Amino acid sequence: MGKPAVVLLSGGLDSTTVLAIAKDQGFEPSALSFDYGQRHEVELASARAVAAAMGVRRHEVLHVGLDAFGGSSLTDEAMDVPVGRSQRDIGEGIPSTYVPARNTVFLACALAFAEVLGAEDIFIGVNALDYSGYPDCRPEFVEAFERLANLATAAAVEGRQRVKVHAPLMRMTKADIVREGTRLGVDYSATVSCYRADELGSCGECDACSLRLKGFAEAGLTDPTPYRSL
Repeated sequence: MGKPAVVLLSGGLDSTTVLAIAKDQGFEPSALSFDYGQRHEVELASARAVAAAMGVRRHEVLHVGLDAFGGSSLTDEAMDVPVGRSQRDIGEGIPSTYVPARNTVFLACALAFAEVLGAEDIFIGVNALDYSGYPDCRPEFVEAFERLANLATAAAVEGRQRVKVHAPLMRMTKADIVREGTRLGVDYSATVSCYRADELGSCGECDACSLRLKGFAEAGLTDPTPYRSL
């Protein structure tokens, strides 16, 4: 048994790679996923499949109804998910797929889980290079949350816990992430990154699909996840 850790697991390419990295570093990860009212809830089936395939001992799926607030095309059916955007457009501004405060909420739940488990390490798959401009994917955010975490729990105040938030993908391109996961033996066929995914596969047109496909292409590999339109 390795040192306990909590890994935020969406079932997508990035979080699955992070789970593999945590295991490779000798941690015994527990996984935490969220049903937050996302339109692409098929990702939760992928998260369960990934957790089972990678031997995760404990995998919790929490219901956190962020769709009650709306404000994102991922949680509000009245808003359209952007499709067909160029890589340049994807890299500029904050898109409608940003879910207000999502990573803050997720990390807060991970912190509670970690305190109960006696874990000092939390892993999250945020990335500041090939990403869609989300403010809660920046190094400054991760660093600030880590400071907060060490002020927020009884275990930290009593000196029984010193929380470290790991973001191992922060400075990696999507191609780098794909290569690293492949090196670690990740089966990406079970993962779903698409914002419009359903039981038939990923759309191949949204920002998440574009970034994922670009990563596999630059890594010289074929994306094994099914696509509806490719």
